[in-house]
Amino acid sequence: MQTIYNIMEAIIPFSFIKFDFMKNALLATILLTPLFGMLGTMAVNNKMAFFSDALGHSALTGIAIGVILGTKNVIISMIIFGIIFGLAIRKVKSNTKTSSDTVISVFSSTSIALGIVILSKSGGFAKYSSYLIGDILTISPADIKIMAIFLIVVYIIWYFIYNQLLLLSINPSLSASRGIRNALIENIFVVTIAIAVMISIKQIGILTINSLLILPAAATRNICSNSKQYHIISTVIALVCGIAGLVISFYAGTAAGATMVLIAAAVYFITYLKSNK
Repeated sequence: MQTIYNIMEAIIPFSFIKFDFMKNALLATILLTPLFGMLGTMAVNNKMAFFSDALGHSALTGIAIGVILGTKNVIISMIIFGIIFGLAIRKVKSNTKTSSDTVISVFSSTSIALGIVILSKSGGFAKYSSYLIGDILTISPADIKIMAIFLIVVYIIWYFIYNQLLLLSINPSLSASRGIRNALIENIFVVTIAIAVMISIKQIGILTINSLLILPAAATRNICSNSKQYHIISTVIALVCGIAGLVISFYAGTAAGATMVLIAAAVYFITYLKSNK
């Protein structure tokens, strides 16, 4: 990591880069935000904005389960519960006549309430309340390595399922007629989203993570005319908003995750106004 730190100090002409915690935060931002921008395109296409928000809320129950089981690293229990939670929502949603938003709302409200009840029973909720806001400045080099590995895995998965997922989002009946296993592709996407959300919760925060996932893609959709542009520009917008938010939060003394979201929201409104001229 020291070699990377030295390179960053040599090429970035700002005072914040002198601090190791800012170096780590910047590296995490460079890894996370393009991932969110990429995944967000399909979350928006498949009308899953509320779904990713529910996943974020389910993190509290994942933490609670980890506490009950005595897990030292609650991220593991969060990821496992997030995957089960996401797959359960998709299964119920596909086998009921109830609207998707109702099913997701039922799962989301139940999960967050259960997590709060379990964590508050012994007066331990305050210990984990930091997950609500998140703090990317506390990220460690070990966390960064995990994110880097996951990012590589996601890009490999994306390479193989992107075209199928795109067709599925446009016309499920057509994709099925082409031999695409819709349920399998959806499950892979759900698992990918769940892992991405859970490994980022501690840094971004439960209350803001969904916004960072959805806003860059929503902004890009206002101005793009084809899927290739949509994919690339969403990733770029997410990266730029993430870096800008991190730097501004350092000098302004504000929460990094929330600042990133506000910048992404500003970009969304700008693209919205441009598209409606």
